[in-house]
Amino acid sequence: MTGERSAPAQETISFGPFELSSGERILRRDGLVLPLGGRALDILIYLVGRPGEVVTKKELIDHAWPDVVVEEGSVRVHIAAIRKALGDGQFGSRYITNIKGRGYCFVAPVSRSSAASRPVDDGSTSKKGPAFPPRLSRMIGREVAVDTISAQLVAGRFVTIVGAGGIGKTTVAVSIGRRLFEEFGDLVHFIDLGSLKDPLLVASATGVALGLPINERDPVPSLIAALRHRRMLLVFDSCEHVIETASVLAERIFNEAPQVHILATSREALNVEGEQVHRLAPLECPSEEAHLTAQAALAFPAVRLFMERATANEARLAFSDADAPVVAEICRKLDGIALAIELAAGRVGAYGIRKVATLIGQRFGLLWGGRRNALPRHRTLTATLDWSYDLLPELERATLRRLSVFAGIFTLEAARSVAAANDVDDALVVSAMIGLVTKSLVAADASDATTHFRLLDTTRAYASQKLVESGEADRIAYRHAVYYRELLNRVGAKTLGSDVKLDRTGSVTEASIETHDRRVIDEVRAALGWAYSDRGDPTLAVDLTAAAAPVWIHHLLMDECRERIEQAIALFDEKVRRDARRDLRLFSSLAVAHLESTGDASKIDEAWSHTAELAEELNDSEYRIRSLWGLWLGRHFKGDYQGALQIATRFATLPDGAVEAADRFVGERILGVTLHILGDQSRARIHIENMLQGYVAPPGRIHVLRYHFDQSVAARTFYTQVLWLLGFPDQARAVGDRVLEDAMVQGQDVSLLYALAFGVCPLMLELGDFDATEALISRMFRWSAAFRPMQVWGQCYAGVLGIRRADTARGLSLLRDGLSGFPKSNFQNRYVFFLGNLAMGALDAGDHHGALVTIDEALDQSESNDDRWYVAELMRIKGDLVLRQNEPEAAVSAEALFSSSLDWSRKQNARCWELRTAISFARLMKQQGRPNEARELLEPIYLRFTEGFATKDLVEARSLLTSLGVTFAAS
Repeated sequence: MTGERSAPAQETISFGPFELSSGERILRRDGLVLPLGGRALDILIYLVGRPGEVVTKKELIDHAWPDVVVEEGSVRVHIAAIRKALGDGQFGSRYITNIKGRGYCFVAPVSRSSAASRPVDDGSTSKKGPAFPPRLSRMIGREVAVDTISAQLVAGRFVTIVGAGGIGKTTVAVSIGRRLFEEFGDLVHFIDLGSLKDPLLVASATGVALGLPINERDPVPSLIAALRHRRMLLVFDSCEHVIETASVLAERIFNEAPQVHILATSREALNVEGEQVHRLAPLECPSEEAHLTAQAALAFPAVRLFMERATANEARLAFSDADAPVVAEICRKLDGIALAIELAAGRVGAYGIRKVATLIGQRFGLLWGGRRNALPRHRTLTATLDWSYDLLPELERATLRRLSVFAGIFTLEAARSVAAANDVDDALVVSAMIGLVTKSLVAADASDATTHFRLLDTTRAYASQKLVESGEADRIAYRHAVYYRELLNRVGAKTLGSDVKLDRTGSVTEASIETHDRRVIDEVRAALGWAYSDRGDPTLAVDLTAAAAPVWIHHLLMDECRERIEQAIALFDEKVRRDARRDLRLFSSLAVAHLESTGDASKIDEAWSHTAELAEELNDSEYRIRSLWGLWLGRHFKGDYQGALQIATRFATLPDGAVEAADRFVGERILGVTLHILGDQSRARIHIENMLQGYVAPPGRIHVLRYHFDQSVAARTFYTQVLWLLGFPDQARAVGDRVLEDAMVQGQDVSLLYALAFGVCPLMLELGDFDATEALISRMFRWSAAFRPMQVWGQCYAGVLGIRRADTARGLSLLRDGLSGFPKSNFQNRYVFFLGNLAMGALDAGDHHGALVTIDEALDQSESNDDRWYVAELMRIKGDLVLRQNEPEAAVSAEALFSSSLDWSRKQNARCWELRTAISFARLMKQQGRPNEARELLEPIYLRFTEGFATKDLVEARSLLTSLGVTFAAS
């Protein structure tokens, strides 16, 4: 009998509605063969053969994978497949139970029988219908789609499954057809239109599939007549290449045969009356951010399909946690396309998982073969894509080839600019794009205001090869690079304050750039890769680098920005002619990139010097101001504070017309900061207060762009330090609290770090409020995930706090780690502060020599740089170090150091350093039996204070004075 074969004598095991033939290796339910993979059948036969017994996972692995090393997760995957096939747990039915910590047990009653040869239904036919395509293994990840489409089909009669080639449309359609055998009394017919060469044969092929006599001239009327009063399901597979004829026939059947249900598969919708379209999504893959174990990764259908197919192909592998991210990456690269995943999995046995991952992006992956009994168009990815490509009109072929130049998502504007050429104008590109989206060759995302497009990676690889074969690859790559150069130049040409968006570093980008092209940086990388190549265009490469620099800075890609700009500058004179405007942008961006990445003061200064020269040449007031600021910053980073003072003075005294009033006040600020570092606290206070009284930030946050952080925050940050040094600790704290609050509200990382690192953290340490300091450091560590410098500064201050709290070993470790996190110049004037505390920690740890070496290093830097603001405290610390060495002349040396410290503090009007040194000096005098001298030194200094009496130093001074016989009125 056709469609039957003879089975040998064998044992048949029955349980519930199921029959399991061990000889034939077939599982049936109510006579219908159920699809189950080979290893799953091995496990089921083994479990059913030992009903009621607990079978360990090791026994199952040894049975199903002899001589192959696999993990227990593979057993779980196949047990899950068996349970799904059996409907285990549904309607109270239980077949396989997991015995925790031991294994699995088959718990349903079984009966055995020995049957003579009998006809066997292999599941490839319905009782009355034609053969369906063979299905070698179970479907993965499409259960919801099958359920949804089946319900739509029964209720609405006409559904088209639409999706890219290889996504699994035929697999889903066949599964739906098998599921609905009973619904349609086995009148389910599969018509493979993919094999037709002539679209006019669609009706004839349908008639043949139904076993109807065919009128060769016009088969449609007789076909409709035969279907008009019959209830059945017609599955039209692969309609895309005969879509005009297939859509007309499907519409007539839907309208004139009201009991016929139609399921179609196509790469584009039929667009006819009655049709419901179900667009089949790719299989779900783990995201790039996901860090999954092997077991967790198997919850994703794409990974599960890959591993099941790899195992079915006898690949000798164990799926480990280390393999999980590799397999996830493979599935992502293949865009969750089922066919592509199956083909890649089939290569694991030959190459291994990691080698397959490296080959995916190469053309080898397109040529990998699949199952021998697969449809010809599904045997390789190339065959699948050839099928789609050959069906396209030439306009759409050319457009698809040219779109392959995009690295990721792109807009319609970008597509029109790049794909249009002499043979294709803008309007035709739009028409071609619509066609490619309709045919599932280009994906569209209209989830926000601007629709974005992308090619699946496999389609891009194929189309890219076609682009090379066409001979126009370099021309299209040139157009791609030019488009992004022009786009980014439009951003750079925006008038400051009109339509700019500032990120947390204060870098500028067009407000609409995120929506215009959310992955513009990926396109820039692709364009520069070509432009800098031997086939590229050096001038275009340099121009695009200059245009892209703000985007790198916006994304905090400082190293990439710096490296590309240095690559561009290396081409000057040799291959690229000078362009002052472009070069101005390059050098200013290079300065910012060095500032935020290497901290190399000489490189920063050099870049800003070039910028200043070009600004003067072009008479560009904006970059003249920026370069002055940069030159000051460069000298500040180098520790050339006298040079920084000259630049700051020049900035603050620019003539009218050369600078806006707000910028002149910025000059006042940097002049005050420089004077503070040089140790002139009184003049520093005057200039900073001038700034705070007169400064009004211009609209549009222009100054955050120009100077990298909020200028009011920066001024008040150093104002806290100046107020404290001048002897106003309560005022300093009030200013510090407010500036921190304002910086947090702004949410701009550099401003917030500035407030913490140069203002509030050191202030709280000096006030002796260690709990508040600890809370601030905790915040820095929390914020470091988004802004790495917070981590380094946080470690430094946590180290100082540990040393001051006598947690010396931990404090030294944290401080040393922090100081190694940046070049020395990145700590600017705070470096001498950290060295002083490092010296105290080394002394507390018993390393007297190391402590003295460190304090001398700090004093040498203070001397060579004129970094004088901390010199009085360094002298005091060294005096304490000398005393604790217990050398014969230690007291004499310490007294000389204390005296020098007092001289420096009085010269700078640094009352807080003066008080702290007086405490150390008075304590020494008291120990030497000189209480009157001690009292005469300390008391007048203490009495000059009008606030801050609860701070650590003033509490200590009062206690010491009391011990020296001074009495205080009750407060």
